[in-house]
Amino acid sequence: MNIIVAGAGEVGTHLAKMLSNEYHEITVIDPDADKLDEIASSSDLITVVGSATSIAALKEANIKKADLFIAVAHSEETNIISATLAKRLGAKKVIARIDNNEYLLPNNKEIFLNLGIDSLIYPEKLAAREVIGLLGQTSSTEYVDFSGGKLSLAVFRLEEDAPVIDQTLLQATKDHHTLEYRAVAISREGETIIPRGNDQFKVKDLVYVIANQGGLGDMLKYSGKTNIDVHNLMILGGSRIAVRIASDLEKHVNIKLIEEDKEKSSRLANYFKNTLVIQGDGRNTDLLIEEGLEYMDAFVAVTGNSETNILSCMVAKRLGVKKTIAEIENIDYIKLAESIGIDTVINKKLITASRIFRYTMSTDVSAIKCLTGSDAEVIEFIVKPGSPATKGRIKDINFPKDAIIGGVVRGDKSFIAKGDTVISAYDRVVVFALPSAINKVGRFFN
Repeated sequence: MNIIVAGAGEVGTHLAKMLSNEYHEITVIDPDADKLDEIASSSDLITVVGSATSIAALKEANIKKADLFIAVAHSEETNIISATLAKRLGAKKVIARIDNNEYLLPNNKEIFLNLGIDSLIYPEKLAAREVIGLLGQTSSTEYVDFSGGKLSLAVFRLEEDAPVIDQTLLQATKDHHTLEYRAVAISREGETIIPRGNDQFKVKDLVYVIANQGGLGDMLKYSGKTNIDVHNLMILGGSRIAVRIASDLEKHVNIKLIEEDKEKSSRLANYFKNTLVIQGDGRNTDLLIEEGLEYMDAFVAVTGNSETNILSCMVAKRLGVKKTIAEIENIDYIKLAESIGIDTVINKKLITASRIFRYTMSTDVSAIKCLTGSDAEVIEFIVKPGSPATKGRIKDINFPKDAIIGGVVRGDKSFIAKGDTVISAYDRVVVFALPSAINKVGRFFN
């Protein structure tokens, strides 16, 4: 595909690098020449210095040949204007990043469709939704539903007391006549492994498991994890992510929100109905203890500072809080945070990339998730009639070795894929794929 990315900020840079690895033709537009030079030095792409709202800059980027235009500049106004111009100048599909939930209301979305904008992306809302999902599934470090919950991906870190330690995949499932969950990947010491029957589980492994509705209980039992009901929640930071989390949960959960800025905390106190807002510095451990951190079921740190989020989660963990979630925007810090015991890391760049990435797939994709603890993706494909995947049993179709089919949804039923499974047209298939396999995998379902 010919893809133009408007904006060389953190999201734009991450997207451009990721998509250039997928053999797309990428052009990045930004007024900052130094940022563009930095991206171009590490990725195979074209750069255009200028504003994405400039018709001349868009024409220089060859907008009329663009299959996809992604506006992810820092300014919401720039994104909306540039996306509108891009569509009028010939781009086939345009996406704009926004910072205003009002634009996503059903009555208002039509306004943007009339402007030619195909999709609006609000990273903070996506991140908040992810946190809320994780608070409902406290045993896992990441959790994704596919096909309305018929299949789920959960990620567990194995501790010393996990029943599966030193067992092979075959041993872990030998007592199950009907397979209802399956480990599709193991992340160990920075390397992601697609496991086979004789691979063993080790302490500290990050294990990615696909399960159907019947397998969730067994999956928890084998990982040694239990779900915790979250009744008391502390949120650090009054960011837009924090506001959306508290707004959605305050009717059901006792929430304390700590915000350092006096004016902002006063405004938030008036905004919420049931959330207790405390003005104070979240880096102050005494304040956190004074406000009852040790009695919280979960702690979510979503300030704009990754270091503050990491350190405060470490304090929460030390005080016995069962579930800690940190927003970390510096990708280099993610593995560090996971290695020191923080349960879950969220990253707006990866969440936004997941939502946008599906538009770049030539195959019919209904969901995609870029994983935080791995460079892999989990993708839900809709199988086309006559595609290579329907030509025989999974073990006979030469499916790429650096990818694995985890589960299949057929009508109202879901099941875990095995070597003898035959895939049918219109099935929804959940696939775990390493970066090297993504292009190859798509062809099997087309």
